Amino acid sequence: MNEDLIAPCGMNCAVCSGYLAFVNDVKNKGIRMPYCKGCRPRNKLCSFLKKHCTLLMEGRVKYCYECPDFPCDKLKRLDASYRKKFRMSMIENLEFIREHGISRLLERETDRWKCPQCGETICCHNGICFNCGLEKLKAKTNPYRWEDD
Repeated sequence: MNEDLIAPCGMNCAVCSGYLAFVNDVKNKGIRMPYCKGCRPRNKLCSFLKKHCTLLMEGRVKYCYECPDFPCDKLKRLDASYRKKFRMSMIENLEFIREHGISRLLERETDRWKCPQCGETICCHNGICFNCGLEKLKAKTNPYRWEDD
């Protein structure tokens, strides 16, 4: 886990399918998925909220919790979707950073998303490790859904 991979909205890009596909180079292993290096490493501020937030666009906040309107309606909608579909909460991550700091969030995220088989990171979108679970990933019809959804 890396601080640069925590987006302003609270998304941990290190557990995202696009980032895991990139770092595990799944295209060269026969899996077609889009690659992403994360919001901050690409200087994108936040893929989800940048067009909706002047403070973020002007670089006046690093994380959304620094905004007087936190959590805004756009973040609430995004968070509700991610809670339902991907079992993670951006707002929860941001509140944790505000209360405990980024280092503690990174520790918590490392424990939470650690593959029990190989120790690498599992994906929030489907619960699959892109290191040791490639066959399972290849067999999925929708790589962005958990098995029990």
